[in-house]
Amino acid sequence: MTVSGPLEEPTELEPDQGTLGLADPADRWSVTDWEAAAAAVLRKAKRLGEDEPDALVQERLTRTTLDGIDIAPLGTPASVEGLATHGRPTRAGEWDIRSRVVAGRGRTANEEALVDLDGGVSSLWLEASPGDDLGQVLEGVLLDLAPVVLDARDGALEVARAFLAHAAGRELHPGTNLGVGAEAADDELVAVAGLAREAGVLGVVVDATTVHDRGASDVQELAHSMALGARALRVLTGSGLSVEEAARLLEFRYAATDEQFTTIAKLRAARRLWARVLELSEASFQETEGWTQRQHAVTSRPMMSRYDPWVNMLRTTVAAFAAGVGGADAVTVLPFDTPLGVPDAFGRRIARNTSALLISESHVARVSDPAGGAYAVERLTDDLARAGWELFGRLEDAADPRRLLDEAIADVAARREREVATRKRPLTGLTEFPNLAETLPEREPDPAAREVRRWGASFEALRDEPATQHVFLATLGPVAAHTARATFATNLFAAGGIAVDVAGPTKDTGELVAAYAGQPVVCLAGSDPAYAEWGAQAAAALREAGATHVIIAGRPVDYADASCATGVDALDFLTRTRSKLA
Repeated sequence: MTVSGPLEEPTELEPDQGTLGLADPADRWSVTDWEAAAAAVLRKAKRLGEDEPDALVQERLTRTTLDGIDIAPLGTPASVEGLATHGRPTRAGEWDIRSRVVAGRGRTANEEALVDLDGGVSSLWLEASPGDDLGQVLEGVLLDLAPVVLDARDGALEVARAFLAHAAGRELHPGTNLGVGAEAADDELVAVAGLAREAGVLGVVVDATTVHDRGASDVQELAHSMALGARALRVLTGSGLSVEEAARLLEFRYAATDEQFTTIAKLRAARRLWARVLELSEASFQETEGWTQRQHAVTSRPMMSRYDPWVNMLRTTVAAFAAGVGGADAVTVLPFDTPLGVPDAFGRRIARNTSALLISESHVARVSDPAGGAYAVERLTDDLARAGWELFGRLEDAADPRRLLDEAIADVAARREREVATRKRPLTGLTEFPNLAETLPEREPDPAAREVRRWGASFEALRDEPATQHVFLATLGPVAAHTARATFATNLFAAGGIAVDVAGPTKDTGELVAAYAGQPVVCLAGSDPAYAEWGAQAAAALREAGATHVIIAGRPVDYADASCATGVDALDFLTRTRSKLA
């Protein structure tokens, strides 16, 4: 079996896709009208010059992903002309609410599984190892009603046999998956696939979340999943199965992040790519279902934070929404306290209720392909699919595909960390609006925890060892004059585990020095007029009183040793500040 060739020639969309105009002629506007209105806002925010043309707002507001894909601020019919429309969701109705259970926890795992199933979960994602007592873990689970998807990092064949031994004589739900990884050794992959065919269930998981956890981009995740899927087809067809028989055994697992539009587009692009792989593999399905890709979406581990973990509830809600809209067949919402260890009962309940609310109260699953036809989503789907196919082709042709992918992931991870460090990619509760006074909940270590490159790991490391001394926040003038920069500086320092002592409203240098308590690092915070009037005098007086390092909140000045403002490399700034405090 070979996989080669272009993604596809673009097919024309149906004519007359409609316009953005409303029924009333007075509510119909052109792109030029929008540009003029947006330009007025950007000029007020000093992001567009008075002499610059309105049309520049398109460039200024365009966001570029880590894959180099531009996301325009305004979708228009022109942006989707000539695009292919494959990849739309095929799931009808509710998605499968799937919870993660760690078999190594024995009786506790069984209790968690039963509570989840009673609480609305419809399938189990069971992480198991050889030697785990699956009979104990799955006691009371109705295997004909609740699919069990196995996940064994080692010994997949042994775990699959143990599961089938437990299920002997009972009917299994067809969505059950014996869960051998697509990257497993050939003999193990073939053996588990054979057991799955005999049992009438799925047998293989193409897990793209493993590279996502290492820092991969959306395009890299797509390309890696296609490479693994193609490998599984080659191995299984080499053992005597047809392409159709092999394809029916596979389920794909993708990460869903709180960047909802890219998540929606990624899942749609994945279906399009897999359909192309099957087409080039000369599959000949007679029914439509045979061409579809079974998708299991898992809320992203790297996007979660150990600090202010309750914000993870918001992140996973957005991610689950995106997964559902993107057409995932099954969705796992990881509990908000996952980064801390083994989630407690509250965390598991909130996780499963997130999908329940989206399905039953928000009615997200009632509409088939709710994002379909949206110009921005259709454009992004096509861009991701084409970029993913190009990288997939390079992986297929590379002498050392693993090295090629590893190097690409390392580059993306470094660029993401740079964006996090400069707070261009903010992490609420960690790099933005941190709470130094929080008391983190305690959780026992997760025996099946994965190695994850969390996006905010560098800032978490700073927070793990709070600075022993405070920064003196030298606020110049009344509260109204210094509050903006004082708030900015306070939040910035807190992101690095540094607390501040605030001078409060001051009238002159004397009052400022009177509030000073000998802290080695001081940060001036005030308005530009205040800086011009007595900033240098205040800095000199504080140095004379004992300050050894003076920072100014705002643009650099010659009387301060450092400055902090929007766009600063926060990680570098905070690391240097902590060294001065030490």
